[in-house]
Amino acid sequence: MSSTTVSTDRLASRILVGLGLGLLAGVLVRVASTFFPSVLPVANWTADQVLDPIGQIFLRLLFFVVVPLVFASLALGIVQLGRLDKLGPMAGRTFLLFAVNMSIGVMLGMAMMNLLKPGAGLDIDSQQKMLTEFGAKASDLKSTADTQTGFTFNKAVEMFMPRNLVKAVVEFQILPLILFALLVGAAGTQLAESSRLKLQSGLEMVVELMTRIVHYALLLAPFAVPALIMSVVIKFGVEFLQSLALFVVGVLGAMLIHLFGVMWLLLKLFTRRSPIEFFKAIRTIVITAFSTSSSNATLPTSIQVTRETLGVSPSTTGFVLPLGATMNMSGTALYEGCVVLFIAQVYGINLAFGQQVTLLLLAVLSAVAVAGIPGGSLPLIVGLLANFGIPPEGIALILGTDRILDMARTVLNVTADVVTACIVDEQMEKKAEPGHPP
Repeated sequence: MSSTTVSTDRLASRILVGLGLGLLAGVLVRVASTFFPSVLPVANWTADQVLDPIGQIFLRLLFFVVVPLVFASLALGIVQLGRLDKLGPMAGRTFLLFAVNMSIGVMLGMAMMNLLKPGAGLDIDSQQKMLTEFGAKASDLKSTADTQTGFTFNKAVEMFMPRNLVKAVVEFQILPLILFALLVGAAGTQLAESSRLKLQSGLEMVVELMTRIVHYALLLAPFAVPALIMSVVIKFGVEFLQSLALFVVGVLGAMLIHLFGVMWLLLKLFTRRSPIEFFKAIRTIVITAFSTSSSNATLPTSIQVTRETLGVSPSTTGFVLPLGATMNMSGTALYEGCVVLFIAQVYGINLAFGQQVTLLLLAVLSAVAVAGIPGGSLPLIVGLLANFGIPPEGIALILGTDRILDMARTVLNVTADVVTACIVDEQMEKKAEPGHPP
C-alpha cells in the first residue's frame, strides 16, 4: 500500500470521527435547548459567528481552486489524448452513463413515492406550520424560477456561450468555462507535437498546484466538517424531519438503493474493481460531499482521490469529473422527481403514468442545468411544479428537510461521477489493447 493511500485513509478516518462528534454535539445542544430555552439563542450565535466561519475557510479554499482546476483538468484531459478522434468514444461512453444514471435515479425515486405515498398522510396542521415557516423563502424561489422558465435555443446559446466569459466565470457559471476548456483542449491536439507537449506540461503544472491547495484544505477538514455539521443541526433541528419522516425515509431509501445497489452493480458489470474497496477508497470524497452539499466544492477532492487513490488516468479524470460535477446529477434528478410527486400527493393531484414519464424526462434535463451549489435545484423544482399544475408555493413543505437531503443527494451525485470515471477509464483501456476492435 502506498504512503498516499495510508495518509488518505488516516485523513478520512479523522474526518469521519469529526463528523460524528459534530453531529452529536449539535443534537446535544438541541436537546438541551428543550429544557433550557436560553441555550438556543447562544447556540445560534455561536453557529453564525464561530462555526460557520470555520467551515467557510475550508469551503473557500476548495472554491478557490474550482475554476482553474476545472479548466486545466478538462483541457489537459483532451490534450493528453493526442488526437481528437480519441475524444469521441470517451465522450460517448461518458454521456451515455450520465443519462443512464440520472434516468435510473428518477425512476427509483418516483417508484418509492408511488409506493409509500408520503404526501397523502401529511396532516393539515403540519402543512400549515411549514407553509407559514417557509412561505417567504418559497416566494423568493418562485421569483427566481419565473426568470428561468422556458428553454429556447437562444437561452441554450447564452448558457454555454455568454458574451463575456470572464463575467460568467466570476458569477460561477461553470458551463461556459467547460466549453472554453473543451475548445482549448481540442485546439491543443492540433498543435505541432513540440507545442502540444509544452501546453500539456503547463496544464499539468496548474493541476498539480491546485491539487496541492486541495491537500491544504483537507488538512482543515477534520475541524471544518464537524463545525459545518454542528451548525446545520443547531439551526435546523429535527422537528421538520419528524413531520416529514415518511418522505425523508423514502428519499433516503431510494438514494441508498441507487448508491449501494445500482452503483455497486455498475462497478461489478463494467470494471474489475471490488465495490467494497471502491467505497472504502472514496470515503474522503463522500464526507466532503456530505458536509459541503456542493458538487463544485467536492470536485477538487474528487479529482485528487480518483487520480491518486483509485489510479484512474489523468485524461479520463480530467474529462469526466469536471463534466460530471455540472451535468451528472443523479441524486438531484432523483430528488426532483420525489419532491414533485410528494407535493402533488399533498394537494391531492394525481399524475397519470404519461405525466410521470414526462416528469422523468424533465427531471433529467433540468438536473443538468442545476448549479453545483447548496440548494441549487430548488428554483428548478418550482418550475417543474408549475409545469404540472401543482401550486409552486408547495415547495415550502420540504424546505425544512432540504438541507439534510441536499447533503445526501450531493453524495450520490459525486459518487456517480467517480463510478463513471472508473468505468470509462477501464473501457478506454480495453479499447486500446492490441487486437481489440475499435
